[in-house]
Amino acid sequence: MDEIILVLTNLPDRASAQRVAQALIENRAAACVNLLAECSSMYRWQGKVETANEIPLLAKTTRSAYPHLEAIIRAHHPYELPEIVAVPVITGFPGYLQWVAQEIRPPASGSN
Repeated sequence: MDEIILVLTNLPDRASAQRVAQALIENRAAACVNLLAECSSMYRWQGKVETANEIPLLAKTTRSAYPHLEAIIRAHHPYELPEIVAVPVITGFPGYLQWVAQEIRPPASGSN
């Protein structure tokens, strides 16, 4: 079975978060996407300390599907430099992990 990963990104508002989540699911790049509650983020950007309210997304996918998932996020994300971070799932309920792997489909030839 392909390695399961958890991908994190943050969006500036719920509407854009829903668009990204919908695109990931419709394109079978993620089996499940959680839209979390709004949070406050603080970061340094272009030499200044910034703060923003953001909607975190957690996408469950496979390592081999990551390039497809990243391309979809980048195509729909409004930020110039979006956070897209993948972490491995070390272990989990085998039935759930198998379901994630089965839901992912590679893109058709010639598309992302």
